[in-house]
Amino acid sequence: MKPTKTVTRTEVRELDRKAIEEYGIPGVVLMENAGRAVAEEAVKMLSTGGRRRAAILCGKGNNGGDGFVAARHLHNHGVGVAVYLLCKAGEVASSPDAYTHLKIVQKMGLPIKEVLTGVEARAILPALNGFDLLIDALLGTGLTGEVREPYKTLVQGMNATGVPILSVDIPSGLDCDGGRVLGAAVKATRTVTFILPKVGFFKAQGPSHMGELVVADIGIPKLGNRG
Repeated sequence: MKPTKTVTRTEVRELDRKAIEEYGIPGVVLMENAGRAVAEEAVKMLSTGGRRRAAILCGKGNNGGDGFVAARHLHNHGVGVAVYLLCKAGEVASSPDAYTHLKIVQKMGLPIKEVLTGVEARAILPALNGFDLLIDALLGTGLTGEVREPYKTLVQGMNATGVPILSVDIPSGLDCDGGRVLGAAVKATRTVTFILPKVGFFKAQGPSHMGELVVADIGIPKLGNRG
């Protein structure tokens, strides 16, 4: 059932801008809240007994930053984690908040593997089958063009594993506004979205890709009534 209130890509950016510039909430704090919410849902999806392992697949933007936060909290919950980063670590510096959280993960000594090409993406697919949960923190709501390599190979490979997938904010490769698959898109088991559901979740291919939808409050003021 479609909620009474949804937001577009432009509206999401404006809400973030207001929170940071007008209310003075640092972006790094909003990212912390988002990543922690993802980790909480991940724990619910993982078995309470036996082995629990999660692979966190991160892009270089803020979506990846949420993934780094989730990796830290999952590690603290006793979950075995591995981070797959689809760029060189230094490139994350172009997103300062995400870079702050990446450096924390690096200092913790959590395993991070850079995946830079489609060939390297194909090479890690067998390893993904050994995890109990895949966390999709690759591409966010800002995506408008076709998914490129190595993201495309990885997205298609994740879908083929049969391992449950938890998407961060939006399934990677799904258009935020139109719900179209931009070349390739994650078919999530569950999506943790922030603030409000995105318009594209309920259009075109959106419903078949988002899985179970969870809306998480990340602390932006005056948004308690989410419809």
